[in-house]
Parts: sequence; structure tokens; C-alpha cells
Amino acid sequence: QVRLVETGGGSVQAGGSLSLACAASGFTDPSYCMGWFRQLPGTGREGREEVASIAALTELKSYGASVKGRFTISQDRAKNAVFLQMNNMKPDDTAVYYCAAQPIPYGGSCRRPTLFQFRGQGTQVNVSA
Repeated sequence: QVRLVETGGGSVQAGGSLSLACAASGFTDPSYCMGWFRQLPGTGREGREEVASIAALTELKSYGASVKGRFTISQDRAKNAVFLQMNNMKPDDTAVYYCAAQPIPYGGSCRRPTLFQFRGQGTQVNVSA
């Protein structure tokens, strides 16, 4: 059974930085994508936004438009872990951040993290003005 556990998050002032980590267990596929999406306060599925994704084998990365240039995704394949470094944060970044994972064919590319098969419980990130 695949399990994703997020750590990190918390509160920061605008312009500050936070980092998130996600550890995956029970994941046997060597070819997969891991990534992050976020859900805005007071919203349901319609309030979900893509944040970033990375393909484990190719290390091809993708970012949502609102975070490109400020957020960086990275991985530790040996530990089946993915990280999100968030810099120059804005109040609009306030959300619950979810780690997600999806097996893919060898050489395949990542879809949007909101569509990944597996996701964690989420961690709250608050950015104050």
C-alpha cells in the first residue's frame, strides 16, 4: 500500500521561505512522478492548483505558472522522497499543500499532480502580508 507523508509547512511572512518534504513508502515502481498541488482556503476540488512535479528517472520538472521562479522541486530517489523549496512567498500561496505520486511508463512524462493516483494528507502553509 502506497503511503505519502508530508512534513514541513507552517507560517511565514511574505517574502520569506518554507520547505516541504514528502516521503513515500510502499512504492515499488521505479518509474514514477512525484509532485505537489495545493488547495486554496475554503475551496473544494475546484480550488486545487498545480504546484510542481518531477519524473523520477528523467528528473524532468514542471511548475505551475504562479510558482515558477520561486519554488523548486527536488528529489532523493534512494529514499523515494520529494522536496519543495518555496522562496519569496506571497499571501496567495496560503493553502493546504498535498504531496502526490503516480507510476508512469518508462520514458513517460508527468501529468498534472492533481490527477496523480496517490496523495498524502496535506500540510498547511500560511503566508501573512
